[in-house]
Amino acid sequence: MTALAVDDGAQDAFGLVGRIPVRNLWLLMLYASDLYRSIGKGAVAVEDNPDDIPDLVAEILAHAVEERLRQNLSSGFRQREAELTRVRGRIDMLTTERHQLLTRGKVACRFEELTIDTPRNRLVLAALGEISTVVRRPALSHRCRNLANTLKRLGVSGLRPTRSEISTDRFGRNDAKDRFMVAAAQLALDIALPTEGDGGDYLALPDREEIWVRRLYERAVGGFYQVVLSQDGWQVYTGKPLGWQINAKTTGIDSILPSMRTDVVLDHVAGGRRIVIDTKFNSIVTKGWFREESVRSGYVYQIYAYLMSQSGSGDSLDQCACGLLLHPAIGQSVDETVVIQGHPIRFATVDLTAPALAIRQQLLDVLNFPLH
Repeated sequence: MTALAVDDGAQDAFGLVGRIPVRNLWLLMLYASDLYRSIGKGAVAVEDNPDDIPDLVAEILAHAVEERLRQNLSSGFRQREAELTRVRGRIDMLTTERHQLLTRGKVACRFEELTIDTPRNRLVLAALGEISTVVRRPALSHRCRNLANTLKRLGVSGLRPTRSEISTDRFGRNDAKDRFMVAAAQLALDIALPTEGDGGDYLALPDREEIWVRRLYERAVGGFYQVVLSQDGWQVYTGKPLGWQINAKTTGIDSILPSMRTDVVLDHVAGGRRIVIDTKFNSIVTKGWFREESVRSGYVYQIYAYLMSQSGSGDSLDQCACGLLLHPAIGQSVDETVVIQGHPIRFATVDLTAPALAIRQQLLDVLNFPLH
């Protein structure tokens, strides 16, 4: 298995993923992250120099950890088993009898213990250690390592939490500051991941790499529009399910009828606009049967189904919805629009090798439909 490596900064990161050239991987990571949504337009300045993104994330993470340390880290309960001289929690009768603990004045107990060694805090500790190896500034790297050591001294173990532990961690109403810190920690780990050497968390080439970046591309497009457009009256939905406009059905159809779920939907109620975006991480054209190149027919059918299946929904925005099929550019840029049964459908590419500010402008330009 081959580890992914980032050499000479973000400019040369991921030269090719399959056939897709990707230059600004860290920028995609930022757009895809919960942290980008949290800091909002304050993150836009990093597009001037995407190489500074790891330092920005490390700075945010370090500041968030320092703030939590001033107010005490959040704690949680964990299950423990111990031989005690007094009863605590529940008695483990089998273990007590098997080891004849009563003759020694002890009893086996199972109980919950309040601790700061939670999956949440262990995730932050792991992120501080990883991001300290990526940042450019030695002082910032030293700051992250010092904070990691502080967490260890306070009782946070170095055991990195599993995916299941993180997925089951729930934030309460009073955990807003923890939510921000964890978002920064997760992005820090994502950024550090491609620079890891030997270990259990590096990516395999080429299959896993391509799947990972494809999902990253989809999340990055949605995250970018959520931050940039939300303050201009747009509502942004990611992973929105669509229902078929069914007039009648047999009893077993629900078990075999495929579901529909869009990548990104942009709504501007005041302007009467809806844009349904489908992201694909491959070439926008392929060799056709009767011509040299053509748009992949399956993708056209898919975006057509997204638009036309909602025509009887009663939502006025569905009647004028536009479709956007958004691919990364591979050797050529494509930007073509067709109107089918009153719905403009645009086929466009984004050049992921372009400077960060150019990528931002491309993502905004594709929303202006020339035939709408």
